[in-house]
Amino acid sequence: MVVQKRIEDMRRYMDEIGVDLVIVWEPDNQFYLTGFRAISYSRPIVTLIDGKEIQLILPGLEEAHAAQMAKVDRTYVYYEQYGFRDRVLTYIDHLTQILSTFPCGSKIGVEVGVLPASIYMYLLEKGFVLVDIGEKVTKMRSIKDSHEIELLKVAGNLSDLAIGESLRHARIGVSELEFDSYGDRLLLEIASQEYKDELIGYADWTCSGVVRSEMPHLYSSTRKFADGDVVVHSRQVWFNNYRAENERTFLIGNVTEKQKDLLKLAIEAQQVGMELIRPGILASDVDIATFEVFRKAGYADFVQHRVGHGLGLSEHEEPYLRFDNELVLQEGMVYTIEPGIYVPGVGGFRHSDTVILTENGSRSITEYPRDFESMQF
Repeated sequence: MVVQKRIEDMRRYMDEIGVDLVIVWEPDNQFYLTGFRAISYSRPIVTLIDGKEIQLILPGLEEAHAAQMAKVDRTYVYYEQYGFRDRVLTYIDHLTQILSTFPCGSKIGVEVGVLPASIYMYLLEKGFVLVDIGEKVTKMRSIKDSHEIELLKVAGNLSDLAIGESLRHARIGVSELEFDSYGDRLLLEIASQEYKDELIGYADWTCSGVVRSEMPHLYSSTRKFADGDVVVHSRQVWFNNYRAENERTFLIGNVTEKQKDLLKLAIEAQQVGMELIRPGILASDVDIATFEVFRKAGYADFVQHRVGHGLGLSEHEEPYLRFDNELVLQEGMVYTIEPGIYVPGVGGFRHSDTVILTENGSRSITEYPRDFESMQF
């Protein structure tokens, strides 16, 4: 029923802009509109929406999966095994067949930002007029409905449990990978015991020490926590494909007063952002307000990224909380709030929490303690 409403919304938009067919390429957008998502897309999967049908082109090894999950009207299967060499062997063959039913000059909606250049050129060579529908899908996905919000809440709760278990084992001599594993293990145990036939997954990484914490998008390593470490631990958990993000920066042992002060500053900036974000303000307002906390303290040159990103089906989603984004925020949007500061020779400092915009403000769905006292080990 949810997918049906989304398709109806897309078809209304198609009528408004005079588009005859929409080709959806991005996997999370395909899931949003059909309920189907594969693990790997090295073999292309293509969703097509016109005024009457939703069609899906996919490889043979995904046929059974799609039959169970995809809410589409028709599927076209291509094969790669020798035993089926007399059947259709490429997705382009099916795509060409479907497109042949549309006259030259028809308008086709595509996601310009993600569609391969080869397919873009192919469509132009066939004589079609291409219209970007990427912004429309982004807008649709940015406002979460009640069902999506419930999934996000579960993901947030699971992320709290996992990050708490890892932090319970924060001590000198534990490797980054071992530290991750404590939370991973508990997450998987709880998921298996308390949820039946649900899709639950996670991604995490830990960056410890002065140098690694200054580059907080590194994979976890075998480096062991040492006395005086600054550690950034990042974790995303997804429940039936919907993600919550939870990140904490903590200190181990005899750290310097400057490291303590910078962690307090990052916590202050995050609190400013979390108190400010609400429907009706601009996305830029949140980024600028948190930046001002760092600027006033003399650390403007050490801010390296926006204050937050959208969250839902993808690891990072538009629209972003950036100083140059004049988007008016709305109820149902979901964002991370994660102002960060990265000072060479001192370390990197960033908490991240996931907030849902409500009618009158916002609510954090990640609730693990974020205060300074809780971040010392």
